[in-house]
Amino acid sequence: MKEFNIVLVGVGGQGVLTLGMIIAEAALKQGFDVRTTELHGLAQRGGSIPFHVRFGKKMYTPLVLEGEADLLIALEPLEALRFCYYGSKKHKTLFLIDDDPVIPLSCSILGENYPSINEIENKLKDFSEKVIILNASEIVKKETGSDIAANIYLLGYAFANNLIPLKEEFILKAMQEITPKYFEINKKIFDLGKTK
Repeated sequence: MKEFNIVLVGVGGQGVLTLGMIIAEAALKQGFDVRTTELHGLAQRGGSIPFHVRFGKKMYTPLVLEGEADLLIALEPLEALRFCYYGSKKHKTLFLIDDDPVIPLSCSILGENYPSINEIENKLKDFSEKVIILNASEIVKKETGSDIAANIYLLGYAFANNLIPLKEEFILKAMQEITPKYFEINKKIFDLGKTK
């Protein structure tokens, strides 16, 4: 494998950075050259966060170019739409999305409409042949009482469905290092994602 490009998107407080660090650390442990970048200042709760992870034989830049993402994981549906230009049919980008919306201020204050999941999915089809939408937050909340680990659920799903070229042992080691306090619950949620 020459290179693999991932764009992770969501809003502040959803665990985009944690997910990015786990993926990057797992890729590093697996022997890949890894580059990451987060394109934001200080992310506030509710603020938009894109995080790029690129790994492969030899990587030179941290930024995924427009239309060159292999995988875009969105922890919030509208964020998938906001950053859809990283995907392309030519590059066979796959979109993996949690369907739980975080309604932005522009909708609640200015009365703008938040698009339906169907509208979002239809618009994304201009950028990808494969859009997978899961109710990750809902499943995780049922299991744990909180939706905070929906990011880990999506990672479990991505791993089990061969959407990400990483081995489980390295993902779990990375998870243990980056979230030691929450490792047991994260492993449980990761396993839950694998069964979907």
